[in-house]
Amino acid sequence: MVYRYIFLPLHEIIKTIIMKKIMGRRWQSVGIKACMTMAMGWLVGLTASAQDADHNFNVAKNLDVFNAIYKNLDMMYVDTLNADEVVGNGINAMLRSLDPYTEYYPEDKNKDVKMLLQGKYAGIGSLIRYNFKLQRVCIDEPYENMPAAEAGLRKGDAILSIDGEDMTKKNNSYVSDHLRGDAGTTFELKVWRPSTNKEMKFKITRRVIQLPAMPYYGVQANGMGYLNLNGFTEGCSKDVRNAVIEMKKQGMKGLVLDLRGNGGGSEMEAVNIVNCFIPKGRLVVSNRGKLQRVNHDYKTTVEPVDTITPMVVLVNGNSASSSEITSGALQDFDRAVIMGTKTYGKGLVQTMIDLPYNGQMKLTTNKYYIPSGRCIQKLSYKHANGGSTEERADSLAKTFYTANGRPVKDSGGIMPDVEVKSDSLPNIAYYLAAVTDSSEVLSSYEIDYIAKHPSIGPAADFVLSDADYEDFKQRVLASNFKYDAISEKSLDGLEKVAKFEGYYDEAKPEFEALRAKLKHNLAKDLDYNKESIREILTNDIVAAYYYQRGAIQNTLRSDKQAKEAFRLLSQPAEYQALLQPKAKTE
Repeated sequence: MVYRYIFLPLHEIIKTIIMKKIMGRRWQSVGIKACMTMAMGWLVGLTASAQDADHNFNVAKNLDVFNAIYKNLDMMYVDTLNADEVVGNGINAMLRSLDPYTEYYPEDKNKDVKMLLQGKYAGIGSLIRYNFKLQRVCIDEPYENMPAAEAGLRKGDAILSIDGEDMTKKNNSYVSDHLRGDAGTTFELKVWRPSTNKEMKFKITRRVIQLPAMPYYGVQANGMGYLNLNGFTEGCSKDVRNAVIEMKKQGMKGLVLDLRGNGGGSEMEAVNIVNCFIPKGRLVVSNRGKLQRVNHDYKTTVEPVDTITPMVVLVNGNSASSSEITSGALQDFDRAVIMGTKTYGKGLVQTMIDLPYNGQMKLTTNKYYIPSGRCIQKLSYKHANGGSTEERADSLAKTFYTANGRPVKDSGGIMPDVEVKSDSLPNIAYYLAAVTDSSEVLSSYEIDYIAKHPSIGPAADFVLSDADYEDFKQRVLASNFKYDAISEKSLDGLEKVAKFEGYYDEAKPEFEALRAKLKHNLAKDLDYNKESIREILTNDIVAAYYYQRGAIQNTLRSDKQAKEAFRLLSQPAEYQALLQPKAKTE
């Protein structure tokens, strides 16, 4: 009876419903106005039912079409198809049209899921990099207390073979897959060590590698605590809690929580970290999506370890997701001053969904809202025509308020209370440090330096000497190192525009004079950018002796943002003023 109303004009639907109900005995005492109201309600329900029916029909139709297409491809296509590859490509293309966070993991990628959620994998525990000069993957940075370091592998060791399989010209991904495996399995690794020009064999037993979510924390010489958190993996909140307790016992006067470059992870771990500094029972984040059953409010559940120690949270454009929940909640509660640059702007939540045949899907199911009520999602994803993105304009940002009444915006990220930009990397330093054919001169110098120096000074104080930098400079000059000078490229572009608009001939002498002044001078560039390049060399060398914890300690010497955070924490009045609403001016 319901479906016959769907194809009638609107006025006929209303008229038919009213007449049927008026004529019914039980409706004789109901007024016409009431009947009209009820009729409109039924009409809305019928319209929704029709829309649901249309949606379900379109879903079924398109699934049938997809199934029919693949059956015909499999039966008639000129070559034999790999079902995993072809259908997998179709699935991935469909998900790419939605958003960059919804991903499919077939059974053979279960290890990637474990790595994503837990920060764990089974392998040797080392960063690797491709050496273009050797055309081999090399050991770059063994992790502390992990199989690679314990076996004696060093930075620069070129991987020749794994269990007898030649690794010549194999890329990072291929070598990484072969270094990883089931925990407890043993394999033979053959390497060539450039500092000794010897081939070496190692028997290495793989084990579960837990990437350090908190590679370094400690009370600095100025009495301020510093804690670097680079991921929100399972259990990291307990580590943060214990670290704060330990630093408080050591007399910590203020705390810098460094979330720069932290791309996020577990939402629950973010809530638990906020709970270290916020009283029990406070709402930290709310998830809201299409299904009621996946909506959830997360509150602090235990007593905090510290609610009064002054605190600065460092963030940047690569602080995302759980980093934004943590920094945003601490900002909304006025518990910490947020410092650095605007965060990434990811206000979406993903849920892991189990699929048939041991597959899994990371699915975007919610937006999250921090205590002030704001959602800081920057991009909206359009699903038509294969998918596109649209960035929300700052002019459309809404104003919300912190616990103390400070105005904050939902402006596509967490805007810091104090903006401090980091020093930019010079163009020549980028080319030296990047993993390219031109960058091998830097890597080879570091390897040789490490071979000549069995030990170096303390991690926090070590700096490459002027004499050592001069040695590096001469090595670069003698090499075939090349890089693109931005000024020359910009001048090339300006010349093209001038020629197109007809001004070049008249201004040609000026262009030629400027080009002569901008002529590539490698020695000059190495001198001009000495401090930036020396910092890269110093940090890489320290990491080879003291691992990640030492490298972080070393960077604090020259870290502009961290220095400003320490300075602010030493000024109580200035710190407290930042957490109070500004007086209104007439």
